Amino acid sequence: MGPLGQHAAKAHGYYTFPKIEGELSSRMMFRGQEKVIWSINNYLGLGNHPEIRKVDAEASAQWGLAYPMGSRMMSGNTTYHEQLEDECAEFVQKEAGLLVNFGYMGVLSAIDALLSRKDVVVYDSESHACIVDGVRLHLGKRFAFEHNNIESLDKNLSRAQKVVEKTGGGILVISEGVFGMRGDQGKLREIVALKSKYEFRLLVDDAHGFGVLGETGAGAGEAQGIQDEIDLYFATFAKSMASVGAFFAGPRDVIEFLRYNMRSQVFAKSLPMPITIGALKRLHMLRTMPELREDLWNIVNMLQEGLMSRGYEIGDTNSCVTPVYIKGGVEEATQLVYDLRENHHIFCSPVIYPVIPKGMLILRLIPTAAHTAADVELTLDAFDAVRHKLENGLYANQVATFK
Repeated sequence: MGPLGQHAAKAHGYYTFPKIEGELSSRMMFRGQEKVIWSINNYLGLGNHPEIRKVDAEASAQWGLAYPMGSRMMSGNTTYHEQLEDECAEFVQKEAGLLVNFGYMGVLSAIDALLSRKDVVVYDSESHACIVDGVRLHLGKRFAFEHNNIESLDKNLSRAQKVVEKTGGGILVISEGVFGMRGDQGKLREIVALKSKYEFRLLVDDAHGFGVLGETGAGAGEAQGIQDEIDLYFATFAKSMASVGAFFAGPRDVIEFLRYNMRSQVFAKSLPMPITIGALKRLHMLRTMPELREDLWNIVNMLQEGLMSRGYEIGDTNSCVTPVYIKGGVEEATQLVYDLRENHHIFCSPVIYPVIPKGMLILRLIPTAAHTAADVELTLDAFDAVRHKLENGLYANQVATFK
């Protein structure tokens, strides 16, 4: 069953595959009760915004979900799809853009397309699964550097350089704008500084930075002042834009190469028209309504500062992602999360081994512009209550009972 599947009999429907119901908001229904929800990536609160709902409904009524049919290369291309990728590229300050159906498959397929067996890929050891799976497809050398450790990256680039001197290939470095579990930004400024020492191209997965970081929301590269040094930029619509789909942006020749060589796009149906038109509306609001980011960061700061003032460890996060680190085993973790949900009406996602080392638990909180000060205060008080029980051994040897 694997490390997670072995818990399926006890966890399914509650800790795993839970059903959160109702309209997207900071408060939704779980098992018939209202909970404060900290587990959805609706960063800017666009998921249930009335203007978004209106555009989504009108586009669905006009076009339906079937059009366009076929892959974009064969019969599924439209002016709207081209407009969306052009506007995405312009927003992140790149020459050209490429729309893709899903972020996960997009990244995996792009890595596969970009690399030949002569090339070397060097990637952060805590990269998202889509990057890891893409790297697994690579037939040449691959090296992982210690998470955000520039000295480790330097050593691995030296190893990679020796390989490509023999093969005649190139080096691709992959990092993330924001690492989704820890919430820390990739050290992009330090990475690009190594271009003075080594010849490589940089691919950045900025799923959690796009729309929320930087002066205009253009992401982690903008926030760190090195957007021009990112050779290939990737972001998904699933976070700040609360939708489906993703895009790459970079030099036109690289984008055109991907357009004709990414198997996940060449052989897959185009995004439905309502999704595409809805994404254009979301992007417009993201670009023209800075107050959405202001509302988000007010909540982020309120939550993170509140946690730290009460003595909680939130690590090195410098993004919206807010991990709370707690010592405890799997059984204690389940009791704590059960208590939070059932007795304090706080829904957040636990992260346990094998994602993190044994003996540790992360409660991962995703603040959004839809949250309120009351949501934050209720959550902080709930955390204090469960921490007291955990520290006093009250969760030991207990068994959660739920239907």
